Amino acid sequence: MSTQFVSNEQIIQVARRNLAQGAWDYLVGGSESETTMRRNRLSFDRIAFRPRVLVDVSSIDPSTTFLGHRLRTPVMLAPLGSLQTFAPEGAAAVTKAAAEFGTMHVLSSVTQPSLEETAASAGNPKVFQLYIHGDWAWIEDIVGRAKQAGYMSLCLTVDTAHYSRRERPMLSGWAPPTRRGTIDRSHQASLTWETAFRIKEMAGLPFMLKGIGTAEDAALAVEGGVDVIWVSNHGGRQLDHGLGTMDMLREVVDAVGGRADIVVDGGIQRGADVAKAVALGARAVAIGRLQGFGLAAAGAKGVVRVLEILEDELVIAMGLMGVTCIDQLTPAYVCEAEAVTPPHEMSAWINMPGGRIM
Repeated sequence: MSTQFVSNEQIIQVARRNLAQGAWDYLVGGSESETTMRRNRLSFDRIAFRPRVLVDVSSIDPSTTFLGHRLRTPVMLAPLGSLQTFAPEGAAAVTKAAAEFGTMHVLSSVTQPSLEETAASAGNPKVFQLYIHGDWAWIEDIVGRAKQAGYMSLCLTVDTAHYSRRERPMLSGWAPPTRRGTIDRSHQASLTWETAFRIKEMAGLPFMLKGIGTAEDAALAVEGGVDVIWVSNHGGRQLDHGLGTMDMLREVVDAVGGRADIVVDGGIQRGADVAKAVALGARAVAIGRLQGFGLAAAGAKGVVRVLEILEDELVIAMGLMGVTCIDQLTPAYVCEAEAVTPPHEMSAWINMPGGRIM
């Protein structure tokens, strides 16, 4: 056990005490009415388990493989911008945590330290996430740097053609470092399928598209040879009034038809959520806010502890459902159900001291 924390509720409480209001609002908030963010949680809450019994579950293996690499659990660390806001080591601490636990860090291109310094901080497989903030020469340069630094895959985020109105930090008068600079966002706004596939061919690495939310776009992606379809609505931080990620996952899985791996993020708060996502067709999930909580609470050790707690919850869920390995999780183990709590960014943690924290 990496720290004294026994639950992720405790980690969140410490993270809240350690963060200024603006940084906290940036981490936990969504866009506008936060409807999409709440639907992310609701889409998990409306799925129930169908457990099987009298199965020997004395030995359970929650590991999986992703792009040829073993993951201790099907939980990766999502690209989260401005990690240096939550702990001085920033992205380097997250990469070290991923290496210690046995998973992958997908490094955001808008966090610190540099992609080279982060890559050098630990030897585990890493993915580089790309926002388009320059012309083709700029793209070639940054992709070349990522390849030279040893990143094994490239992830292009495609749901940020415009930056959303994230009103919680706006009301706090706080902005992440990338919003305070002079980034030209017209390049991201003009990104097309043609450019995305051109980047894929130029990179020559396993290629992920992050921000896919419909069967139509998933079909276009796999027809273009994309290796990983990443179902995401940016944690409810971009387009408001969208579907929850688990609602999007179903149609994407059908459209992909096994021709690519699928990752999903948004609303994942418990190990049971991981089991639900895998049962419905995801190869792995990725966590953003939980990662930020762990980092703000106790640096790299806090992130490791978040992953350990999720693993414990996942193994318990698997054992009580009557499955002994990740590949046994199928749609037969889940069903539709009514949610029992109102959805919000903390709704899976009903033991939170003092209720919801702002």
